[in-house]
Amino acid sequence: MSRAELVGLLISVISFGTLLYLAALGELIAEKSGVLNLGVEGTMAMGGVTGFLIGVQSGSAWFALLIAALVGAVFASIHGIVSVVMGADQVVSGLALTILGLGLSAFLGKDYVSSAPGAKFNAINLGPLSDLGVVGETLFSMNGVSWLAIALGIATWFMLSRTRMGLSLRAVGESAATADAAGTPVVLTRMIAVAIGGAMAGMSGGYLTLVLAPGWNEGTTAGRGWIAVALVIFGAWKPGRVLFGALLFGGLIALEPRLQTLGLDVSPILMSMVPYLLTIAVLIVLSIRSRNRPSVAPAAIGLAFRREER
Repeated sequence: MSRAELVGLLISVISFGTLLYLAALGELIAEKSGVLNLGVEGTMAMGGVTGFLIGVQSGSAWFALLIAALVGAVFASIHGIVSVVMGADQVVSGLALTILGLGLSAFLGKDYVSSAPGAKFNAINLGPLSDLGVVGETLFSMNGVSWLAIALGIATWFMLSRTRMGLSLRAVGESAATADAAGTPVVLTRMIAVAIGGAMAGMSGGYLTLVLAPGWNEGTTAGRGWIAVALVIFGAWKPGRVLFGALLFGGLIALEPRLQTLGLDVSPILMSMVPYLLTIAVLIVLSIRSRNRPSVAPAAIGLAFRREER
C-alpha cells in the first residue's frame, strides 16, 4: 500500500468513525437516562435529508448541519413524548420512529435525488502540522465536524462524570423512583437526554449527506443508525470506549470498497456483518461478567417511569 493509499484509508476511517460516533454518543446519553431509542436510523435519515436540502438552499454547510441537529432533536422528541411522558413501550416507539423517519425522509427528498450538493465542509489545514508525515496528513487535515465530534465526546464525558447534571442523568437511568424521591425531575431529564441524542443523530445524518456521501438518495443511511445503537453496547456505555468502537467499525466500513485493491479475497457482505458479530460477542462477555459483578448497563433502561406507581 502506497503512502497516498494509507492516508486515504486513515481519512476514511476517521470520516466513518465521526459519522458513527456522533450518533452513538447521542444514543449513549439517552440510554444513560434510562431511555432506549431504536429510532436512531430514522432520525439520521431525517437529519440527512434536512441537512442536504438546507445546504442546497442556503449554501452554508454549518447552517445546514445546525438545522439537521434541530430537526433530529424535534423528531426524537416524538419518541420522548410517547415513551417517557405517556409511558409507552420504548422498543415499539423507537421502531415506529425509524419506520416513520425512513418513509418521511424519502418523501421529502424525492425531488432532490441525485441533485448536486449546495454546500460542503472543507478540511481544516493547520499549516506545518499537516506536513508531519502520515499522522500529520491524516489528523491535521480533518474537516471541522470531526473536531466537533471529538469536542462533544470530551464534553459528554465531563458532563456525565464531573457535573451535577451528569449525576442526575445517571441517577435517573439507574433508579428513576429513587431519583424522583431525591427531587430530580425524571420526565424532564429524560426528555432533554432524548432530545440531545436526537440532535446528535440528526447531525450525524447531516454529516453523511454533506460530507461522506454528498447528495441525497433514499436509504442513504444504509443501516448505520443500527450500528450506532450497537456501538453503545460495544463501548459498555462509556464515551471513550464508544470512540474506540466507532473508529474500529469505521475502519471496517472503510475497508469494504478497498478489499480487492489490497489483494484480500474477502466478501464485502461478510465484512458488513463483522460489526454486529463483534457486538454479539461483547454482549456475551458482558452477560458472563454480570454473573459475578453488577451489570454496566443502566439499570432502568427501557423501563417506563410512572410517579403514581413509585
